[in-house]
This record gives sequence, structure tokens and C-alpha cells, in this order.
Amino acid sequence: MYLEELIENVELESDKFECKSRLNREDVVGWLKSIAGFANASGGDFYIGVEDKTNKLIGFDRTEADNERNYFNNQVNEHLSPRPQMKLSFLRYMIKEKERFIIQVHIPESAVKPVILKYKNIPSIFMRRDGFTNGATYEEIIEMSVRSKNTQYDILTSDELYRAENFTMLQEFYASHNNGRKLSEKALQSMGFYDKDGMLANGAVLFADDYQGKKTEVQCSVFSGFNKGSERIITINRFHGNIIAVLNYMMEFVEQRMNHSMIKLDDTRENIDAYPKRALFEGVINAIAHRDYFLDGTQIQVDMFKDRLEISSPGGFYRGEKLGKTYDLSGIISKRRNELISSVLVSCNVMEAAGTGFDKITEEYQHADETHRPYIYASSDHFTLVLPDLTYMEGIENSGMPNLVFTPVPHGTVYDAKILSFCYYQAHKVSEIAEYLGVSDSTYFRKQVLENLAENQYLERTKVSRAVYYKTNPKMVRIQ
Repeated sequence: MYLEELIENVELESDKFECKSRLNREDVVGWLKSIAGFANASGGDFYIGVEDKTNKLIGFDRTEADNERNYFNNQVNEHLSPRPQMKLSFLRYMIKEKERFIIQVHIPESAVKPVILKYKNIPSIFMRRDGFTNGATYEEIIEMSVRSKNTQYDILTSDELYRAENFTMLQEFYASHNNGRKLSEKALQSMGFYDKDGMLANGAVLFADDYQGKKTEVQCSVFSGFNKGSERIITINRFHGNIIAVLNYMMEFVEQRMNHSMIKLDDTRENIDAYPKRALFEGVINAIAHRDYFLDGTQIQVDMFKDRLEISSPGGFYRGEKLGKTYDLSGIISKRRNELISSVLVSCNVMEAAGTGFDKITEEYQHADETHRPYIYASSDHFTLVLPDLTYMEGIENSGMPNLVFTPVPHGTVYDAKILSFCYYQAHKVSEIAEYLGVSDSTYFRKQVLENLAENQYLERTKVSRAVYYKTNPKMVRIQ
């Protein structure tokens, strides 16, 4: 029996379909590149259980078909990013009175390009053309990037069907913030939670009670001192689940471990939490709503230090401001990266319909001194909210200095990390750097310390009149 007999009017154009009798476990790239190639081109159909070239049906029994489908999904999830939006179907036929199945994978053109195949840490981009799948040309990669629809991850359609009984945690969360009311089916549909065929959007899947994928992973840590590099880690916990469970986990992690204090007023005492609950909640909500869910293998990081809390989310500000570091939280403008997730959180009354909610954080710290001001620093691949510990009287140590991560400098010195942090946001003269470090402005300091950093491209040297200024090269470091 042949494929043409099983599927009427099947289009067997060589550039639109491909067949494999079995998925090759020894050459995974050989068939994964076809999936990526279809997604990067104009789509196509991939049949498993069908002999290549002849289109003869080989097929599977039910158990074999299930195993083959699971292996396919696991390999796609592991090696293709962003994951193409595919529809997998079992096509049933009878042969000698025995039930057999082939697997049809329909791959539409990807809304977000290029789809990248990463195998053994080597990324590759493939394109389907003229019946073959080959590496994409430079021009094709540029065209893909330009023509990509830049569709947000959360509004793309998944391959999972909506079942109301699988969203009890979302309903309970909604009711707790809406005077016991229920989130209606009409409201869900209007937000794009699921389509007319009942298929969930990607963002909706992340709210399901049974979601256990890594898209929502968080890492929560407690450090004994002021930075990650030289201090002992007291606790490091990882967690993933649906968005409501993750939100609750992050809040409980901080609330159970943060400090509490008390201050005397004229005729009473006032209890102080290290981090105001409203500010903490806004920070966690913001990290969830603005996270880049396309970035596999990343996580929201919640790091507690002696003087502060840092909440870091994967992805820079979405089509918004290019920020280094700013204390002006109320002035930040950032467009939504995840429309559906944000809409759900807005409907639950835990997120502003407009804006980022950072102004609420500013309000909670309005009576704090200069060393206890919250701030944000951002790069192209992440942004971090820093909340000072209000019970730590000294304030944030070196609050103007970022914590940097960098490859050790050849022939480096003990001063390298402090110099790079000091010069990250602003260029400084040699005398200013020496004064900051508490060392003398000596020939040794200039040649063995500063010039070594400059020669290895960690510092950029400029001259204004007779004075030499140094500024950290942002390409050689990243903010932690």
C-alpha cells in the first residue's frame, strides 16, 4: 500500500513533503534539519513510517507509533529553537486485517524565523528548497530575519486542547483577587486563550494545572554576603510548574527567608519587612509577564544577598528603552512581550493594564534614603530589578557598581573586578581609579594593572587633553 492510496489528493511535491520509514537514532540531525527547513521555508509535511522515494507504507503498531511520536517530540524540543508550530496526526490503515499507523507531521511556515537547529552546542540554520534541505545562505538568513513576523511566543497556537477542568489553579487565583468571581469562558476566548477549534495558545498552556515544562523554570538562591563570586551559597532551589505555582513559589521563598526589624516612633513601634510585600509582588509579576519564553534553557533568577534582593528575567525590555542602570522606575517605558500572559494577569487584578507597575515599587520605597533606592539594570538578554533590604541599615554596598561576570584576564590582578565595575557606567581618570581602590597612582599601577586590562581589551582607553580615561568594554563582560 502506498501513501497516495491512504490520503486522497495528497500533494507530493518534492519541496513540500518528505518521508522516513523510521527516525534514525544515529543521525538525528539528518531528519531534524528537514523539520527546521520546512519551518524556515513555506512549510511542508513530514511522514514517518513511509518508505522514502517509493512512498510505500511501512507503518507501526499502536505502541510503536506512540514511542516514535514521543521520541520525535523529545528531539524537537531539545534541539530546535524556537519550536516550530506543528500538528502531529496518526493515520490509520489496515493491512492483512492488522491495524497499522503512520505519523503525519504538518509543519506550517514559522511565524518567528529563523528556526535554529542546535546539536552538540553547534547552531545551524537550514532551508528547504527544490526538494532538498541544505544550509541557509547568508542572504536567506537576512531575509528570514527581516520578514519574520516577530510573533510573540505566548499567542502562537499549541497542539493541546482546552479542558476547563485543567485550569483550577488559575480559577482559584482569579477568584481570590476578584471577590470570588469566576473567570468566564467568554473572557478567556476574548483574550485568545484558545481558538475556535479549542486549541490552546502557548501562553495558556503555561497556566494549566499539570504543566511541568521548563519554560517557567526559576532558580532561587540565598548568598551569605554581597555578591555571587566570592560568597558562600546558603541555599539554591530550582522549581518549575504552571505560572500560578511559580509565582507563589517565588513569593514564599523570599517571604520565608527575608529579615524583619522594628523601629521606635514617638509613641509606638513599627514593624519593617526587608522587602515591602507590594514591591516584591510587583517585581515577581513583572518578571513573569516580561520574560522571553522563546529562550530555552534559561530561568528567572531570584537572588537574596546581605543588602538586597535581585529578580532577573531572561530577555531585555521588549521593543522598549535600551537601559543600562536607572533609578527612575516610573519613567520606564516597555511594550508587552507576552500579550496573552499579561492579559490574564490583568484580568486577575494583579497587573496594571498599562505600564509596568514599577511606580508602585517606587511608592513603597519613597521614604527610604539614597542607599535604599530600588533600581533596574538591563542588557540585550536580561533585565534585573534590585530591591534594597530595608532592615540593612548600611544600604546597598557600592550601589552604583554592577556585579560583573567575565573571563579571567591574562596576567590579571586582584583589582580587575573592582576596576571593571567602577568604570562600567562612566569613564574615569587614573587618579580617580587609584583613589577608589585606595592605592597609589604609581607607574606599576598604570602599566601592570590598567594597561594590562586595556591591552587585553577589557578597558577602552581614551585621551582628553592630557588626561587618560578608562572605560569598561561591555563586549568583554556581562552584568550578573
